[in-house]
Amino acid sequence: RGPETGITDKRCSRQQVQLRADCNKGYVTVKQVCVNPTSLDLVNIGKDEEVKMKPGQVLHIVNKLYPYTVQFAEESGKTVTEAQEKVQTNKTPREDSCENDDVELVPRKTKKMEVVDTQGSSANPELSNTGVSPHEGTSCKKASVLEHLGHWSQGLKSSMQDPKMQVYKDEKTVVIKDKYPKARYHWLILPWDPISSLKSVTRDHLELLEHMHAVGQKMIEQCPARESLEFRLGYHAIPSMSQLHLHVISQDFDSPALKTKKHWNSFTTDYFLNSQDVIEMVRSKGKVMVKDHASELLKLPLRCHRCKQQLSTVPQLKEHLRKHWPK
Repeated sequence: RGPETGITDKRCSRQQVQLRADCNKGYVTVKQVCVNPTSLDLVNIGKDEEVKMKPGQVLHIVNKLYPYTVQFAEESGKTVTEAQEKVQTNKTPREDSCENDDVELVPRKTKKMEVVDTQGSSANPELSNTGVSPHEGTSCKKASVLEHLGHWSQGLKSSMQDPKMQVYKDEKTVVIKDKYPKARYHWLILPWDPISSLKSVTRDHLELLEHMHAVGQKMIEQCPARESLEFRLGYHAIPSMSQLHLHVISQDFDSPALKTKKHWNSFTTDYFLNSQDVIEMVRSKGKVMVKDHASELLKLPLRCHRCKQQLSTVPQLKEHLRKHWPK
């Protein structure tokens, strides 16, 4: 609680949580310090307990209020983990989602958060308005401010409510067009229930996962190019956007929005988890197991998903892919 966060709720302590970032492993350790509950993905942490928070997960500071996420990014010229992010001062309208039913919408100031690496000088980062002096000639990752739900990573939650984006909906799910499609046909299937990511999925969600898969198959069946194009249904191992979503994507990858190696490898390596495999994993293990170094798959060389030929650049790859397009 304080002017840096804009939280005035007295149920929230001035030292409600402690945060410790491990930038090499890509997570933040969150410790609940005070009695009133802090929660991660709507699961209470518990006083003096610690949990690991990764990008895509949602931290509610107290009593399932004041939701934030964390993002990591590469930054050169810094030897410490420095975070600066502007948060809009306008109030955010509520969405028709049980995740936001009780959220008190507080105008927020521009603020920054120092989240100091575990190798750095502080184990207990705190909100601060004081900048950190950069040191030239080195580089490290930065962990950006725990961000309010107005951040781009929360964009799916507004898109799924937008009638202009919706192409199908039922009582359990909604289908939207990907804003930046990576192929000729690229849809996202989202549950109405607030499920942040695969990490939150349990056996209780099996029926929902199967329903999402069936909706994906229906989208393919109704596609006018279904006879000439192949499709895959799957999830990213470590999604950048909060709210569980299933990709339905044609395998032509003919799109100006496909620009980087990361884009390519996120759909053509084991980083892309087949929908049926996810369903079977949840059925047998009760949760989704993501390999420890899944993010390293995004750095693999560019390789054609059809003939496995290796290409040096994305433009060369896109030119090569024309050979495999339907005549």
